[in-house]
Amino acid sequence: LTNKNSEDHRGTPSSPGRVVTLISRSHYLTLLPSPPLPLRVWGAAYHIPAPHVPEVQSYLDIREINGYSIQYTSFQPADPNLKTIEKCMVYIGLPENPQFLGVQDPDVLARHIWKSKGPSGDNKEYLFMLEQALTGLGEGAGDEHVEDLARRVREVGKQEEGIVRGTEIGKEAVESEIERVKSGSSTREQEETGKA
Repeated sequence: LTNKNSEDHRGTPSSPGRVVTLISRSHYLTLLPSPPLPLRVWGAAYHIPAPHVPEVQSYLDIREINGYSIQYTSFQPADPNLKTIEKCMVYIGLPENPQFLGVQDPDVLARHIWKSKGPSGDNKEYLFMLEQALTGLGEGAGDEHVEDLARRVREVGKQEEGIVRGTEIGKEAVESEIERVKSGSSTREQEETGKA
């Protein structure tokens, strides 16, 4: 999984959000000097009855218009008793697509995701739902990159909320002190009165 811009769902053209896309193993190997290879990439496959394929594909073509293209891959169900699906359609953001971003600094990416929002909602909501969906696929399911990024975004949230709360408290204290000064009663005068 790697990053791509989202100008239509979790961001806007002027402030694109970030979403994930699958990439080929051969491209993955070119991204880092010696990237750790995941044992598997988790996902879900759906069988669409033939009469509904045109309607579903039309919907997905619109939904995935911003940087994804149709590819075909094999899909191995987690249940070893089920056979491999040899031709599974998937929407992938290819590296040659202008929306494709590739590897980014995870802390910079986390801060960007924290603040991004688009017509489909907050970018962080997308990430947290993706994390939950991946870990909910079965025993041992999940994605280390997604889980690490979600943890980093939560940390940014803690820092941002702390700054916001601290700023609001500080602003209230300053406004309160200004009111006391305007009314002719400062904190020092109140303290002196209390001592007498």
